[in-house]
Amino acid sequence: MTEIDTAVDYDRHLPHDPLDQAGHVNTIFFVAVSANLAFTVLEATYAYIADSVSLLGDAGHNLGDVLGLLLAWGAAYLAGKKTSRMYSYGYRRTTILAAIINALVLVFAASLIAFESLEKFIQPTPIQEIPVIVVASIGIVVNTGAAWLFIKGSKKDLNLKAAFLHLAYDALISVGVVVTATAILYTGWMWLDPLAAVMIVVIITWGAWGLLRDSVNLILDAVPQGIDRTSVENYLHSIDGVTKIHDVHIWGMSTNENGLTAHLIMPDNSLWESETGYAEISRQMQERFNIHHITLQVEKDQDCANEDCD
Repeated sequence: MTEIDTAVDYDRHLPHDPLDQAGHVNTIFFVAVSANLAFTVLEATYAYIADSVSLLGDAGHNLGDVLGLLLAWGAAYLAGKKTSRMYSYGYRRTTILAAIINALVLVFAASLIAFESLEKFIQPTPIQEIPVIVVASIGIVVNTGAAWLFIKGSKKDLNLKAAFLHLAYDALISVGVVVTATAILYTGWMWLDPLAAVMIVVIITWGAWGLLRDSVNLILDAVPQGIDRTSVENYLHSIDGVTKIHDVHIWGMSTNENGLTAHLIMPDNSLWESETGYAEISRQMQERFNIHHITLQVEKDQDCANEDCD
């Protein structure tokens, strides 16, 4: 039987990025939600007046964004709540659920736009180009500004990445609406309006698929995107006194926190005696691999080194 030398859960957090602070996250969500909600009402009103399906589709997508931002905001709030006896990990995983739901909302919005576009292809109707251009131009400014608030946090947090993608796609869609309305103004080709909407559907679906794939991978405890498992294992092998490793598990605890558990075979010493030590391992894991919660079990039994222990 394997002799367990020691098992330690060593969580050490280096200073967080300012975006990770709850107050700052709440501020950017409040600004983004308020700006987008106001613009959505304006855009939907003028889409009805101008009878533009591309503008209406953009308004519908913006409404989905507002709901998605509220969902992501709620998940970010819950992720910061303390653990309890029942929820020993707290509510971190609500951020993953929020990312999945946001991806599905994007797909639903794309489906509605596609349906409206099909009707417009069959029965093209005139649009009021000038109001469409003006409103969509405002949308470019609003969505670009809101997306900029999330761009830094989106690199490390899939929940914030979902919010960023919603807003970035809206800005891109608004650009498409401006170009389309301008082209119709000078050519009179009404079919350009539903064509632009179809292109919007393709863009949204492409982005939603990537977000949904990454979110589902996290909920299934796959190795988070951006972490090279081989590099992590090579580092663990390089620790002074380690002859073999097994049962290495790396997973996402939330959309911005990752965990690792591993068994290290150290026949001659333990990590307490190693030159590396727990603190240094924890620091290396966070700085090099973005892994925040580390649990290491040290074993002296050499037998496992001659078997398949994975």
